[in-house]
This record gives sequence, structure tokens and C-alpha cells, in this order.
Amino acid sequence: MATPSSMLPLGTPLPPVRLKDAVGGNVVDVNAVAAGKRGTVVMFICNHCPYVVHIQPALGRVANDAVDKGFAVVAINSNDLATYPQDGPPAMARLAKTESWRFPFLFDETQAVARSFDAQCTPDLYLFDASGKLAYRGQFDDSRPSSRKPVTGRDLSAAIEAVNAGRSPSADQIPSVGCSIKWR
Repeated sequence: MATPSSMLPLGTPLPPVRLKDAVGGNVVDVNAVAAGKRGTVVMFICNHCPYVVHIQPALGRVANDAVDKGFAVVAINSNDLATYPQDGPPAMARLAKTESWRFPFLFDETQAVARSFDAQCTPDLYLFDASGKLAYRGQFDDSRPSSRKPVTGRDLSAAIEAVNAGRSPSADQIPSVGCSIKWR
């Protein structure tokens, strides 16, 4: 069953995030990485969710493009490993390398970071402006598995462009929909 995002209030400050990167094994302090950047993109995703798999190549392109524009970008997996071992750090590292991601893929083993964002689903997407305030939370685009709509990344890309230009994204934001985060 599809789960919608919670739509955290716009203007919410970027929560503290210190998690281990599945690729390099180093701890990433997202708030420190975000300092001096145009903004910060935080994406709650996982390896197995059909909604994530459906947008995965385009999501990687949009995220890598945001890195090129001077944004901090991180992907976070908060799924419980006991029930979804295929979402663990070794598989995360393989996925990030295969997709040529130029941003960290962090593992939220305690699920505390997902709770601090009130993340509900994968994908659950957040864009913070340069001052660390939430400017966008919502869908990647209106494509879903089996919808036959093309995957474009239109909604997230438009929000990134607005923040990059120093504007606020439209406040008319549509919740993301996907698999529920697999809580313990």
C-alpha cells in the first residue's frame, strides 16, 4: 500500500544528521557539509522499494546535477535490517557505485534521523535553502510504477532551480508517495 509523506512544515530547520556513509564508511555530518552550500537535498530512499526503483536513474541525475550547482546532497536509508537485509550497507554501497552517485548514501541504523524528519516513505524528499530552512518537501514528479507517465523529476528539479535562483519554491507541493519506511 502506498504511504504518503508527512509534509513537514515549510521553514523547519535542517535537523542534525551524523550518519555513516555506506560507500566510504566515514561518518558524515550533513549540517557541516551543508555549510556554505546553495542548499541541501535530503532523500530518504532504499534499495528495494518499487517507487524508488522506478525513479532511481532520474533521481541520481537530478541529485548529481544539484551537486554540480553547489548543493549538499545526501541519500538516507532508514529501513530495519532485521526485516529488510537487502537494504543494508553492502547493498547500499553497490547501488551508489553502480549508479555513479556523487553524494553519500547514509545508513540510519537507529532510525532516529528518519524520526527527526518525520519521514514516512521511500522516496521522501526534502530541500533546505542555504540558511537551512525547509523550502520543499514533496514528490519527485507525478510518475508512479505502472502509471505510464514518464519519470522527469520535474517537481524536485523546479524546487532546486528556485532555491538556486534565490527564490522560494511554490508552496503548492504534492506529497511524495511510496513504500512505508520499515520501522522496528
